[in-house]
Amino acid sequence: MRLHRKHGLAATMLATTVFVAAQLGGIGSATAADPCDYPAQQVDLENWKVTLPTGSGNSPTEIKQPDLEDFSVAPWFQVNSKCTGIQFRAAVNGVTTSGSGYPRSELREMTDGGTERAAWSSTSGTHTMTFRTAVNHLPEDKPHVVVGQIHDGDDDVTVFRVEGDNLYITKGNDTHHKLVTSNYQMHQVFEGKFVVSDGEIEVYYNGVLQTTIDHAKSGNYFKAGAYTQANCGNSSPCSSSNYGQATLYKLQVKHS
Repeated sequence: MRLHRKHGLAATMLATTVFVAAQLGGIGSATAADPCDYPAQQVDLENWKVTLPTGSGNSPTEIKQPDLEDFSVAPWFQVNSKCTGIQFRAAVNGVTTSGSGYPRSELREMTDGGTERAAWSSTSGTHTMTFRTAVNHLPEDKPHVVVGQIHDGDDDVTVFRVEGDNLYITKGNDTHHKLVTSNYQMHQVFEGKFVVSDGEIEVYYNGVLQTTIDHAKSGNYFKAGAYTQANCGNSSPCSSSNYGQATLYKLQVKHS
C-alpha cells in the first residue's frame, strides 16, 4: 500500500481551489478536472476527515487536515482513473470502527478547518449537504453500500443505500423506508441532498423531494463515501478482491 504526498505546485494550486474541481456537465456525465494527484484537488476537503478500511483491530486509519490536503492511497481513497472524482473503496475484510461491523472508506464532517468534529442541531439553523456520486462495485452475497448519510451522536439517522438494483433512503433502523428506484445500474451518477431545519430532514434525489423525516436532536454531522454493508461473516471471498466502491463527483455542505 503506497501513500502519496506532494508539496509545491500541487499544494499552491489546491490553496486557490474554492470549491469542487470535478465539474459535471449534467447528472449523468462528468468531465476531467486537473490536477489529478490527490482527492482534495477534486473536492474541497477542508472541513472533512477520512476513515479508511486499513489499520488494525478496531482502529482504522484516519487522515485529518492538514495531511488530508495531499493524501492519496490506492485503491481505497484516490482520484479515479478518468480524473473526474474521488474513488472510495472498502473491502469486506477491511478494518472497522469499534461501533460497526462493516468497513468504510468515508468522509466525516469536521469544522474549524478540519480541527474539530462537526456536531450541529437539527432544530437550530438550516444544514444542507448536496453530493453527486455513483456506485461502481458491490460486494458478493450481500451487495449493499451506503454512499451518503446523516449521523447523530448515537447512530445513523438517514442514508442513501444501494442494495443490488435497488436504491433506498433509510430512516433509523428502517433500511427500506423509501425505495427511490428498483433499476439502479452500476456507474449511474445521481445527486442526493439532505436539508435539515426545524426538526425535519428533507431528502432529495436528483432534485426531487423523496421523503421528510422527523428528527429533533443535536450532535449531527454529514458523511459521504463508500460504507460497505458486508463483511467476512456474510460475504465471500474474505479478501480485498471483494469490495464496495463509489465515486464522488461533488460535495457541498452549507450551514446557515
